[in-house]
Amino acid sequence: MTIEILMPALSPTMEEGTLAKWLVKEGDTVSSGDLLAEIETDKATMEFEAVDEGVMGKILVSEGTEGVKVNAPIAVLLEDGETADDIKTGDAAAAAAPAEAPAEKVAPEGGSDEAGAPSGKSPSKPTAAPSTEKAPAAPVTSSGDRVFASPLARRIAADKGLDLTQLKGSGPHGRIVKADVEAAEAAPAAEAKPAATDAPAAAAAAPKGQSAEQVIKLYEGRDYEEVKLDGMRKTIASRLGEAWATIPHFYLRRDIDLDALLKFRADINKQLEPRGVKLSVNDFIIKACALALQSIPDANAVWAGDRILKMKASDVAVAVSIDGGLITPVLKDAEMKSLSALSSEMKDLATRARDRKLAPQEYQGGSFAISNLGMFGIDNFDAVINPPHGAILAVGAGVKKPVVGKDGELAVATVMSVTLSVDHRVIDGALGAELLAAIKDNLENPMVMLA
Repeated sequence: MTIEILMPALSPTMEEGTLAKWLVKEGDTVSSGDLLAEIETDKATMEFEAVDEGVMGKILVSEGTEGVKVNAPIAVLLEDGETADDIKTGDAAAAAAPAEAPAEKVAPEGGSDEAGAPSGKSPSKPTAAPSTEKAPAAPVTSSGDRVFASPLARRIAADKGLDLTQLKGSGPHGRIVKADVEAAEAAPAAEAKPAATDAPAAAAAAPKGQSAEQVIKLYEGRDYEEVKLDGMRKTIASRLGEAWATIPHFYLRRDIDLDALLKFRADINKQLEPRGVKLSVNDFIIKACALALQSIPDANAVWAGDRILKMKASDVAVAVSIDGGLITPVLKDAEMKSLSALSSEMKDLATRARDRKLAPQEYQGGSFAISNLGMFGIDNFDAVINPPHGAILAVGAGVKKPVVGKDGELAVATVMSVTLSVDHRVIDGALGAELLAAIKDNLENPMVMLA
């Protein structure tokens, strides 16, 4: 039976993508782990790997095709003894109307979260010749239903003595893939854990706006340019629309005196100059937030639909503006890293984000986010929470302002206005106030961040 290669879901929010480039051609022999194509998702350009062996029989979607739906057939792989004639008689119809049983479909191992690799970074390929060993026959449950699994997953399960009927697949239509088998081997108890939902079920009931036709009718006779939404803009609209409609936001505001930090930054940058390191104010903000989440651990949390997840590490996401939208790469374990390490990592993530070369695991997760518009001259603003985060800090510009000192005397200070947007389901008012006070204390006393 020929194997359909499906459009993979390379990120949790991906619904469709652009087939940017084929890395194989019809007639090429393909082994598990070989790169097949470059796919443009809503967040990045990713490389897509094969999980089965065979010969590329027919390419169904040409390079440059936009709007290819996830799980739509994009090519057909021939197994041993099959020819192109088999595609004409069987798989052409399947490409037009995919069969209900997805037993032999190829999808990226690991399901929809972390499949593939960023463009420009090829995963290691197998060096051995393609295996001619046949995968074990597909198992059946006690009720006689067939368990759908990739040939590679079946072989690994057979080698390890695992029962596929006891595993839950993360591939298209519940298909068991390599990552499911490896996860079961590494942590069998993990299957018992209830899955946390990323978005509230109430999102389905969110009110919808006017249709495109209704809006266009309002502007009949007026000149305008119609801008097509790309995948990233669609995702931003969907997720932030959902966030605004379903997350009970509240806002906490503080002014922060930056003079001590600016002096400390100038001194430390002079010492770091021989190493080619230059710390930004944003680097200090990241560190301050990471340490504050550790000192107020109840605020280091995310909303998971029917529960709250309290995180141990401070994984801080930072909004980065890119062409056509924004993305929030995550600095993991930020509380453990030095200011220079955070600065270097942030520069690397921002550069690759603008090139759309981040891997999914580099922009997923985190419990807290920072959005800094101070460099654009914005004094203050309110940011929308990026679910499932519990809060986001909106950072304005440092501006010279008159202040009343502790001695009652009027003076001039560099003041930065910040606003903490908080998900009231996760963090209550007093807890949010404690978190913001800890952030302020860290920034106004920067020496403590080195302790």
